[in-house]
Amino acid sequence: MSSDADPAGTPEEYGTLYVVGIGPGLPDHMTQRAKEVVETADCVIASNLYQKFLREDGTLPPEDAVDDDGFVTRDGGHEQQIVRSSMGRQIELAREAFERVRAGEDVAHVSGGDPSVYGKSDLLFLMAEEEAATDVPIEIVPGVTAALGGAAMVGAPLCNDFCTVSLSDKWRGWDEIEEKLRAAAISDFVIVLYNCWRNYERAVEIVREERTDDAYVAIVNDAGRADAGRNGEGHFVTTLGEAADHDDKVSGMGTSLIIGNHETRTWCNDDRTYLVTPRGGRDVDDF
Repeated sequence: MSSDADPAGTPEEYGTLYVVGIGPGLPDHMTQRAKEVVETADCVIASNLYQKFLREDGTLPPEDAVDDDGFVTRDGGHEQQIVRSSMGRQIELAREAFERVRAGEDVAHVSGGDPSVYGKSDLLFLMAEEEAATDVPIEIVPGVTAALGGAAMVGAPLCNDFCTVSLSDKWRGWDEIEEKLRAAAISDFVIVLYNCWRNYERAVEIVREERTDDAYVAIVNDAGRADAGRNGEGHFVTTLGEAADHDDKVSGMGTSLIIGNHETRTWCNDDRTYLVTPRGGRDVDDF
């Protein structure tokens, strides 16, 4: 990718393309910056599910306030168009977003989680290169990714080194996925698996070759979405040796697995049991 573009060369009349991470999607888990961008953009591109989430607190107006072409008048008289996104329209919508920005519009392209963690960021940068859209300013608005949301649900399992691995083999083969899983397991990273609906049992068996079966594993569903997600928020703690036996707990794209390392342990208070991975061997006196 060329780095020769003049960063000061964007015409003043252009808008900005914002790639907005809304975390799990519900208002309590979205940054104030993400909320402000969605509320004030001239165009919001979002899937039906994310539109539903964004209406929970008025970040997007109610559906019955939007006309047949997606237009709505926001408070203060600001007109906004809401465009439905879907997997099959990503290229088309990227091109449309570039043209809108060139016409002076601010566009909020909504991504679940964090847009740069298996989200929309890379597609829009690749499309900008493909379409020679180096004139279009792009700003990434970060969000809470599933690894962080899931970790918060179960305690503090990511306090030492960790990595994320997607099990999606849509763009890469299982040989590459297996190599990364094995390297992560050998390196003693806490591992967070995304896209667990694709062969998560196979991934668990690979990690088992390098780790003991009593290593803790958390199966997390729809972290931060309460009952609003596809499957309902919840988590289940098991061990690496038994994780593959709980396929009934792995319920779709909203599921992630947190595989602990040799230091990950349970900790209990009067409320419940947590997973904790200490940062090395430090104790209270080291803080």
